[in-house]
Amino acid sequence: MTVIVSGMRPTGPLQLGNYLGALDNWVKLQAENQCFFFVADWHALTTGYENTDDLRENTKMMIIDWLSAGIDPERSVIFRQSDLKEHAELHLLFSMITPLAWLERCPTYKDQLQQLSDRNITTYGFLGYPSLMAADILMYKPQFVPVGEDQLPHLELAREIARRFNFLYGPVFPEPQAKMTRVTLLPGLDGRKMSKSYGNTISMSGDPAEIKEKVAVMITDPARARRSDPGDPEKCTVFTFQKIFARPEELPPIVEGCKTAGIGCVDCKKQLMARMIDRLAPIYSRRQELLAQPDLVEEILAKGAGEARKVAGKTMAQVREAMKL
Repeated sequence: MTVIVSGMRPTGPLQLGNYLGALDNWVKLQAENQCFFFVADWHALTTGYENTDDLRENTKMMIIDWLSAGIDPERSVIFRQSDLKEHAELHLLFSMITPLAWLERCPTYKDQLQQLSDRNITTYGFLGYPSLMAADILMYKPQFVPVGEDQLPHLELAREIARRFNFLYGPVFPEPQAKMTRVTLLPGLDGRKMSKSYGNTISMSGDPAEIKEKVAVMITDPARARRSDPGDPEKCTVFTFQKIFARPEELPPIVEGCKTAGIGCVDCKKQLMARMIDRLAPIYSRRQELLAQPDLVEEILAKGAGEARKVAGKTMAQVREAMKL
């Protein structure tokens, strides 16, 4: 079977960008592929090392969201990154051969230094996390990695590290390709990329009241200062969401109504609220059921760690042999 690897940082209950940009795709991929999905708790430390009080609870909530969305532990290997010390070893070895310039040119590194200027993230761990990500991916020798547009530079760096390792020590690692998600970059409430770091998210498992509250404050076309002002749907965050949640035949009336001021922003938002609540209701219901099973998450992670370790152990034996360690 084709091997797929992906992970998420445990920063609490998942937001809609995680679901539409990754998780919904994971659910489809597990039907016909061998999937390894991991909790990237070491990666969470790169920007959140100063306060780890919620790390374990965040891990639990994220796994529950995975299960609520349809990730099946009988089909996919679900594990916690820090339970596999092989990941740390491979990261260390990769760090020995990865040029500093490769890390410094990463666009996400530069962007987050600016966006998170209030945090002290000028650390080795933050600079070097693409090397750790490469270890996470290459450990399982996948053919494909499901990614959004913003993660493409990291995957390319993983391929470069694989090529450099193979050149120095002999062929061990494949060069995995990107499997792009349908929704590559979802805007947040303020029009920027949806991210918990920016405080502009919508929960994927929120109740109807929360969805209504969040949609109500979404940024619309600034040109529509009054109800009678025509607008441009492509400049409106609400319309971006309409393209995701509305049926194809429902979009032309929205476009026409916006451009001619035939529909106001408030009414458009009400339509979106109804569509989002209808789409996300099954996830919300399933999540409530899973919250009533307190030991389930740790049982799944323990089982997944055992399955992942079998593969990771073989890979590291090959790495040590290739490097003459």
